Amino acid sequence: MFPTWATVTAVAVVVLVWAEWQHSPIRLIAKPLASAGFIAAALQRGAFDSTYGKILLVGLVLAALGDVYLLGSTRPMFLAGLVSFLLGHVAYAIAFSTHGLWHVTVINFTWTAAVSLPIAAASYIVFRWLKPHLTDDMRGPVFAYVFVITVMVLTAFFAVNGGATGWILVGAIGFFLSDLAVARNQFVVQSITNRVWGLPLYYAAQLVLAWTAGI
Repeated sequence: MFPTWATVTAVAVVVLVWAEWQHSPIRLIAKPLASAGFIAAALQRGAFDSTYGKILLVGLVLAALGDVYLLGSTRPMFLAGLVSFLLGHVAYAIAFSTHGLWHVTVINFTWTAAVSLPIAAASYIVFRWLKPHLTDDMRGPVFAYVFVITVMVLTAFFAVNGGATGWILVGAIGFFLSDLAVARNQFVVQSITNRVWGLPLYYAAQLVLAWTAGI
């Protein structure tokens, strides 16, 4: 049952936030468990029953791998996590595109521009915020990540415009916002505050996307 796996993730996240606050090794168990919960939830929702669900599941698995990589404190582990999440966003964008979002016509061109420009502007502001805190060799990877996650959010908007459930957009925006906490913690200032709001938002977004696997 989806509620069961959602509860597993929710409880694991509460333990995870506590473990991060206390610097407890329990985080090494709580985080993978929370991630396994949203994968199991997608499977329970019938992820294998549709093209959308299968591709979405790939994104969820890549996100879970990224979660595990970010348990490490070394730079190679962070970069591995960055790549995993980047590929996960690519998978999500491809999944969203199965809802016919590329059928953009002259009629809805204005709507498309009205959506795209603010999102692109927001992403540009985020990158400008991070840029002074990035080393030269990290600016390229971070720019690539911001670009891909922006595309992911845009495809979610277009998918909804093409008739997909609005929950896809909720999950995509939640994921985008939760990444701000990760970026702030990694590049700007390390603080438990980043995890207190970032982790619950991230896992809630993943559960929302997992739920859409059955739609």
